[in-house]
Parts: sequence; structure tokens; C-alpha cells
Amino acid sequence: MGAPTSTQEHTVINLPVLIFSAVTVMIVAGVAIVAPDQVSNAFSTAVNWTGNWFGSFYIAMSTAILAFVVILALSRYGTVRLGPNNATPDFSTFSWAAMLFAAGVGTGIMFYAVAEPVAQYIAPPNAPGETLQAARMSVVYTMFHYGITGWGMYALVGMALGYFAYRHRYPLAVRSTLRPLLGSRLDGWVGDVVDAAALLGGVFGIAASLGVGVVQLNVGLSLMLGLPQATSTQIGLITLSVIMAIVSAVSGVEKGVRILSNINVLLAVGLALWVLVTGNTAFLFDALVTNVGDFIHQFPELTLETYAYNRPTAWLNSWTLFFWAWWITWAAFVGMFLARISRGRTIRQFVLGALVLPFSYVTMWVSIFGNSALDLIFNGDKQFAEVTVSSPEQGLYSLLERFPAGTMLVAVSLFVGILFYVTSADSGALVMANLCIRVGSTHRDAPGWLRVFWAALTGVLTIAMLVAGGIPILQQATIVMALPFSFVLLLIMACLYKALYTEDSRAAARSHIARTSVIGRSGSAGSLGKISWRDRLSQTFDVVSPARAIQALDKRVVPALEAVADELRSESLTATVVREDDSAQDPDDERPFLGRVTLTVGEEDPDAGLKPFRYIVRAVQAPVPTYYGAVVQDSDDVTTRLEVRPTGGGQGYDVMGWSSDQVAHDVLDHYERWHEFMTMAETIEA
Repeated sequence: MGAPTSTQEHTVINLPVLIFSAVTVMIVAGVAIVAPDQVSNAFSTAVNWTGNWFGSFYIAMSTAILAFVVILALSRYGTVRLGPNNATPDFSTFSWAAMLFAAGVGTGIMFYAVAEPVAQYIAPPNAPGETLQAARMSVVYTMFHYGITGWGMYALVGMALGYFAYRHRYPLAVRSTLRPLLGSRLDGWVGDVVDAAALLGGVFGIAASLGVGVVQLNVGLSLMLGLPQATSTQIGLITLSVIMAIVSAVSGVEKGVRILSNINVLLAVGLALWVLVTGNTAFLFDALVTNVGDFIHQFPELTLETYAYNRPTAWLNSWTLFFWAWWITWAAFVGMFLARISRGRTIRQFVLGALVLPFSYVTMWVSIFGNSALDLIFNGDKQFAEVTVSSPEQGLYSLLERFPAGTMLVAVSLFVGILFYVTSADSGALVMANLCIRVGSTHRDAPGWLRVFWAALTGVLTIAMLVAGGIPILQQATIVMALPFSFVLLLIMACLYKALYTEDSRAAARSHIARTSVIGRSGSAGSLGKISWRDRLSQTFDVVSPARAIQALDKRVVPALEAVADELRSESLTATVVREDDSAQDPDDERPFLGRVTLTVGEEDPDAGLKPFRYIVRAVQAPVPTYYGAVVQDSDDVTTRLEVRPTGGGQGYDVMGWSSDQVAHDVLDHYERWHEFMTMAETIEA
């Protein structure tokens, strides 16, 4: 999830979020340990109520979110960049794809890739089991529950976080995604409620993942080392994960963990390839193609299936509703990871990558392991079917034992599972801790002690839930605790669209500023006479020294901006001109610059989501263009531009050869477009 920065000593803890969330988790964990039966009954009742009243809401919402992110990516908004328009991706395409690929791996899919196809084959919803149709649908159900719909939720949160953090420079926090709707109210208790909802849902989602993982790891350790399959062993495994998370937090071993995680992904892929090659290879390839076709055919029906006329309540709560709730609880966490690795990418690139790459892995894994399990049952291995249905955590190991080098496969899968389990606990603790701080930087992480606290508290909650009822109660708790954050997801969707629409409206209002290059040179109304096109062409290829550019900035541009500011102040407007050197930071353009002057008119209004008017001219160095359209790459052959760039990035233009009067006209052209947009926005809101 990212390494801690060196600025943690300035971190401010958000006490309301920390105290409320921690106390709530402690109360639930404490009651579960003291009165497990009562907690189990309470969650069972709550799940029935949630499933009855909000089951269709979960199903419709997940479908709407997936449709929203896909349509957004394919629309004109798909070209919007997660960062300034001139930002470049922090990671290469290969590295980015590898991290997305790794994000789709975890102990959960290792558990369900075998357990669910077998369970759906034996007892499908509203249909006879152990039939050809049940076999085909069993893998499709698993792909559906573990596939593209959930990644749509991750993509929504990651896209919104990246957009508001990197393009609008808000903190990388869930509350920032709601600023277009709630404005400065997010700085108070409203924002605390949003972050607390994300944190509470997340801690139960992580507990569910750790619970599933620890039960399965217990089976693997029993097979390899003879450890008993008991709650005491599972408590020991949870304690081990907490200790490793603490070591990571206090000693800074995240880099080593990430390296092991990369190795783990390769081992997981190797495990799948071994099963593919040494198993019924022809059948598995045929089944993969069939599964993809069945999924494409069945998805439109499955995604809105509420079983209104013949509702399999127990099945729906245990499978579809649980998975949708599980995805919701993890959305803030994985979304934050996706945002961190995707700065500089367009919305279209982000959505396609976040949907296609992880789902490709899920499809491969589920099809290989799920169909291998079904193939065993087709060939008469009833014992395997009975063991997997009665003890789903044993399904993967029972399958691997039936392949060549079965003991080695079990050992590899155990190692893969342990490391994914530990890294899930570690990264989960980091994100939970980050939700409890007031973030001032998109790369700042919470202090180590707070990560230790959440790692320990999550471990206690997982133990309490296992004591109270095992995996079923973890599933029930996830369904209930996901409900508050599900409404936040809807608000995030609305706010992201509003922000993109507003930005697009601004761009449309100033689109004809492209003519300012010609207007500025001609003195706008033609009062100065038009410049010769030959002189203009010669200026294009003129090599300008830094000293000459700085002189022009100070002698022509600064006086022009000061003159405009004086006139605006005479109209009772707030206007300032600031001249800065190259030591200043530039939020709108990350390229180094030699000098900058900024005219600012008006003041920021966070509640309205609008910023003051700014006209910025920067002295930047650039390669000299040649007459044949190429760019000279020699580092000595550079020129200096006095570049005007729209706030937030974008294609700029050079005003090096302009007079002070021409610059003033250009400022007024921009200001008129901005004023028109402000008037239009106020009219719409009224």
C-alpha cells in the first residue's frame, strides 16, 4: 500500500474517527467472546433483516456502479487524467499491470475457487443439483461472485480518490470524494462519519478475509505438520499475522514483504499451470472457453437477479449478498491502493486496467481449479465432493493431493496462502490507520504505533468472530457492516460525475480561448495591427536564453498583470500579483521552471466547489522544434518559453514575443471566459 514517509512526526490523529471506530469494534469483539451465542443470534437476525430489505439494493447498486464506471470510461470523460493534464504515470505500464494483477490474488480466491464450484454443483439455487447445467453454472457463479462486478466497486473508489487527490489536490481520503456535494462540511463531523463508515466496514471485511484464510491455513498446517484443526491453532495463526504486521510497522520491512509478494504471485501462477498441465488439460482448455462464453451470456441476467418469485434466502445470504458486501467493505482499501499506483493515467486506462487485468486472473484461476474439482467428481470421486461440501476449507488441499507431487503442491499452496494472509493483515492495518489521520499529503502514511493498534484490534475481532461462530458469522457480520458504506459509494458516484461535469463545463466555456494566441499577437480588436505571419513563424523557431526570458517576464508580463490587477481593484475586486523564482513549488505543472508570475482574482469557495481566477505565466525550458516537425534531443539545443497554462494543466502557449498590452488583452480574454462560467454555474444552482 505504500511505504511510510519521513514526515510522520507532523501527522495529526483524527480522534473522533479513531475513538468511535475502535470502541465499536472492541464492543462487538468483547461481547462475541463473552456471549458468543447471543452475538451469533443477533447477527443472524440482522442478516435476515438486511437481506430482506436491502438485498435488492445491494444487487441493483453493484450493477449500477459497474455500468457507471464502464460508461464513464467510454465517454468523453474517459480522457480525463488522474492528475494535471500534463502529468505522466508514476509506474510503467508493465509494472502497473503487474500490481493490478497481484491485487487480484489472495487467500479468498484460493478458498472459493474450489469450494464454490463444488457447492454450486451439488446444491444450486432453485434448480436440481449434480446435472450438466448445474456443472456449467457452478463455475459461472464463482466467476460472477469473484469477478468484474466487485472490481467495478474498487474502480469507482480508486478512480474518485485519484481524481480528487491528484487533480484537485485534496487529501487522499474517502471524505475528499464527497467534497462536490458536501463542501467544507466534510472538514467536521460529516467527514468523520464518512471515514468511520469506511473504516468500520473495512475492519469487518478484513476480519472476514483473515477468518477464511486462517481456517484454510489451519488445514494445510495440519496436513504438513500435524497441527490440530482447532480454534487454538487458528488463534495462534492470527497472533502470528499480528506480530508480523507489527514487525513491518516498526522496522520498515515493507520492501521485503513486497518482494516476497511478487514471488508469491509467480508461485500462485505456477501452481495453476501445474494443475493445468498435469491434469485433464484438453478438458480444462475447453471448459475455460465455455465458461467465458457462459459468463458473457449469463451476466446480464445474473447481475440483476433478485429471485423475487422463488427466493432462496439462505443461499442468497451466503453467496451473492455476502460477496457484494465483502467487495463493499474492501472498496475503500483496495481503491486507495489503486489510486496510489495510478496517478497520471486517464480514467479510461484506469477503468479498463482495473476491470480487465484482475478479472483475467480470476477467470484463469477459477476455471482451472473449479473445473479440475468438477472433473474429479465426474470421474466418481465422491469422497472429494463430500469433504469439500462439509469442510470447504479442505477443498483446495484435497484437490492438490490428487495431482502428481501432491505433497509439494500442498506445501507451495500453504506458503502462498500464508504470505498472502500476512500481507493482507499488514496492508489492511496500514489503510485502517490512514483513515484515522488527517492527511495533508497524498503520500503520507499513519505512524507505526497506529498501524500496530489496528493490526492487533483486527486480530482480536477475527478471533472473537471465530469463537462466536466461525466463517458463517464472519459472513453475516460483513453483510450487516457493509450497509453504511454502501450509501457512501452512491454518493461517491454522484460526486465524481458532478465534478467531471463541472470541469467539462469550464473547459467548454473557455474552449474558444484557443484563438487568444492570434488575438494576443494582433492586439485583440486589431488596434495594434496584425503581426506578419513570417515574423510569427520566425518567433516559433527562435532560440531564447533563460536570461532573455526572465527579462521579458519582468519587463513586459509582470507590468501587464499589475496594471490589470489595479483596474480590477478599482472595481472593488480582490486581485493580487505574485512573482516567484524557481524555488517555489508549482501545483499545476511539475516541470522545473525558472520563474513564475501569478495573477489571482477572487477567493476560493470550497462549498461551491469553485476556485479563484488565476492567470499564470511560467518561464520553462523546452527542446527547440525543427522545421520538419521533429524535436532536437540534444540537451544543449533548448529554448526558454514564457508559457501560459490553464490551471490544472493542459496545452500551453508561448507569450515570449508579446507586448504588455497583448498580454493584458489575453488576461481579459481568459477572465471573461471564467466570469461567464461563474455566472452559468450560479444560474444552474439557482
